[in-house]
Amino acid sequence: MTCCLVFLTACSDPTQKWSLYDVSGHLPDLKFSLLGEGNKIITQKDLKDKTVLMFFGYASCPDICPTTMAQLTEVLEKLGDQAKDVRIIFVSVDPHRDTPDVLQAYVNAFNKNAIGLTGSEKQVADLARRYRVAYQIEKPKPGDDAKIYDVTHSRGVFIFDKTGRARLLAPDTEKVDVVTQDLRQLLELTKPGKS
Repeated sequence: MTCCLVFLTACSDPTQKWSLYDVSGHLPDLKFSLLGEGNKIITQKDLKDKTVLMFFGYASCPDICPTTMAQLTEVLEKLGDQAKDVRIIFVSVDPHRDTPDVLQAYVNAFNKNAIGLTGSEKQVADLARRYRVAYQIEKPKPGDDAKIYDVTHSRGVFIFDKTGRARLLAPDTEKVDVVTQDLRQLLELTKPGKS
């Protein structure tokens, strides 16, 4: 599967030392309205006071998505008690095959607190455009069933603080310990009473 990732260069606060890409002020705040399990509408308001790890993919992805889900689950395990303030959001770019319930079953296999989200083609495309995520649904190979196809998509995990501000971008190839360290620092930085 061919994938690409666009990284942004951001000016960062010199008092903060991030290992991940600091995207503060360069990406919009967390905002969406998509379908979750049971066709329930989920918005950013449902994640109030949670630090969000959001990435785009699809449940039939053979390599990138399950690896990323496993890594993010390991990050939360390493956070220990702090993990209660973090949510993984997996947005499907394959709304034809990934129904809300199929998607939630997929993320539950990795982490019971993760949320699988999807929507109409337009809703997914609008959200992907908002965060500069590229994806393309490939045509089925000649002779294959119409439901057997690949999806190419950007890689990377967008990290939003508990107020919904875009703060960091983690490449999917980043080490678990590095993501854990920056996430722990972000959680400390956004504790009540801090900026």
